[in-house]
Amino acid sequence: MSSVDVVVTGLGATTPLGGDVASTWDAMLAGRSGVGPLTQEWAGPLPVRIAAQLAVEPSEIIERVKLRRLDRAEAMAVISAREAWADSGLADAGVDQDRLAVSFGTGIGGVITTLEQNEILQSSGPRRVSPHTVPMLMPNGPAAHIGLELGARAGVRAMASACATGAEAVALGLDLIRAGRADVVVAGSTEAVVHPLPIAGFASMRAMSTRNDEPERASRPWDANRDGFVLGEGAGTIILERADHAAARGARVYARLAGAGITSDGYDIVQPDPECAGGIRAMRTAIRDAGLTGADIHHVNAHATSTPAGDMGEIKGIRAAIGGHPIVTSTKSMSGHLLGAAGALESIATILAIRDGIIPPTINLDDPDERLDLDVAAHKARTADIQAALNNSFGFGGHNVALIFTRA
Repeated sequence: MSSVDVVVTGLGATTPLGGDVASTWDAMLAGRSGVGPLTQEWAGPLPVRIAAQLAVEPSEIIERVKLRRLDRAEAMAVISAREAWADSGLADAGVDQDRLAVSFGTGIGGVITTLEQNEILQSSGPRRVSPHTVPMLMPNGPAAHIGLELGARAGVRAMASACATGAEAVALGLDLIRAGRADVVVAGSTEAVVHPLPIAGFASMRAMSTRNDEPERASRPWDANRDGFVLGEGAGTIILERADHAAARGARVYARLAGAGITSDGYDIVQPDPECAGGIRAMRTAIRDAGLTGADIHHVNAHATSTPAGDMGEIKGIRAAIGGHPIVTSTKSMSGHLLGAAGALESIATILAIRDGIIPPTINLDDPDERLDLDVAAHKARTADIQAALNNSFGFGGHNVALIFTRA
């Protein structure tokens, strides 16, 4: 447990549920789904023709000239970071840029740019390929653009740990502040891969739901009839700040980032450990890092993606690491699975649940798996006095990250 307190002073997001944090949170509390049909012509031959696409297009927010130089994932990162930065008050208060860092990731990177520019190369030749191609496709692009826009000079780190990326970026931000390397860290993640090749690849793995006729009901964590995750896109940003630095400028504080745990399974490149051994160690490490016990955790925003293999292993892990008392939810039932951006968005949902004393629901849990033996906030939001909450993120490759947030 560190003696340096780290707090959350700003939030930003663009998601399938809303173009900012407020609209996204309102949609979550109302139990609205952001999943819909893919109406693009390219989707016709695909076995999966649903996804959770952005509620507000980047073109409505970012000026056209700048947008042409950004991959979609980079554009979403910039949008969420701008909101979080403004929300934190640091734009007006000012910050020593030598003490400002960025920790921001993406699970896959600029894949849309890569595929679109390859098509141009094949059809029109090398002279027609955009000179912005490499900065648009490189996986550190989102972090770099945020760092450039804010003038961050304490380091710009770029995470890439599949579906655990966003949570790991937040965990690194915690470490940077605790280590004295920064006073403020802009942390989060982004993902934009709603494109035929990634969808076809995931579908070939039989990882995705094929409920094409019921898109809003397709993401159904812990339901006995779940048949895979629903692909989503979006970005989330969290401003982390050393507590005394925030207090000195009179900042509004959402919550405290109290602990983090990072482990790896050493089990399989895509299949989760059925015993959730790595997840259990991550949760226990985070709880210990926060100076708490399992009994102190009132709420868990679970990774729960709606896959047959993964959902119940995590339930087993939560019971082993924390106990049977916390109220659990999966906001992926509404947002879909944002892959690398999931941990950032779900951290935001965890933070707001603490602030408002209300847990967003898990929708579509119509026929709970018979092994589901924890209290799930099903169908409707649940009020609760939450002093401490945990957010889980698990990724392909056996990446496990658990984050603990507490009331400020």
